[in-house]
Amino acid sequence: MNLGLARKVIVVTGGASGIGAAIVRQLEGEAALPVVFDRSAGTRLDNYKLDLADPEACASAIAEVIGRHRRIDGLVNNAGVNDAAGLDAGVAAFRNSLERNLVPYYTMMHLCVPHLRVSRGAVVNIASKVALTGQGGTSGYAAAKGGQLALTREWATELAAAGVRVNAIVPAEVDTPMYRQWLATQVNPAARLAAITGAIPLGARMTTPDEIAAMTLFLLSDRSAHTTGQWQVVDGGYVHLDRALRRGEG
Repeated sequence: MNLGLARKVIVVTGGASGIGAAIVRQLEGEAALPVVFDRSAGTRLDNYKLDLADPEACASAIAEVIGRHRRIDGLVNNAGVNDAAGLDAGVAAFRNSLERNLVPYYTMMHLCVPHLRVSRGAVVNIASKVALTGQGGTSGYAAAKGGQLALTREWATELAAAGVRVNAIVPAEVDTPMYRQWLATQVNPAARLAAITGAIPLGARMTTPDEIAAMTLFLLSDRSAHTTGQWQVVDGGYVHLDRALRRGEG
């Protein structure tokens, strides 16, 4: 599908693996120009290996992007990690989780917004179901993800007059390498996976990274030109549909 993204310069954080890598692949398929900010960025010309918790490194990289492309048309805030900073972890761990998972979203938006105003661009924040449902044992990550959803609405409000759209995607159970690594730590990974997928009403399967990427590209494109401030839940009905569906009842 031609989404009109050809030659659009889109900055993607955490674009080297998982959901971020799927977004980059699909952007390339649309002839867009994805720019990857990641700790483990590869050898692509528009890859920047950096720590998103370092504002100076981010500012320097954005300056390079502008020097090379003269514009930024979109931003995908995606990088983060569920670091299990729960109630027992302490204040320092909680703050560190916010520094890793929430503050970089603001940093990148702060740096990109002057350019997005010029291009009348679009922003997509990748959040998590944890912001809506809780999870237990992950206060820092939950606070960060909730903050991302709040900032989505705040930024959409602030930038509406400038024609800059800001939306969020709320994934639930997505089949990424990081998720598989977590699954491997479980006592019985196969049983745990079966329990998880059995609770997903649509298809009893996990969401794929490509499905999150497809929604991301739609929200970046002019196909969603009158959509802003929205939280798009892409999860096979995991969060919102009747719990009876998960047991095969009803």
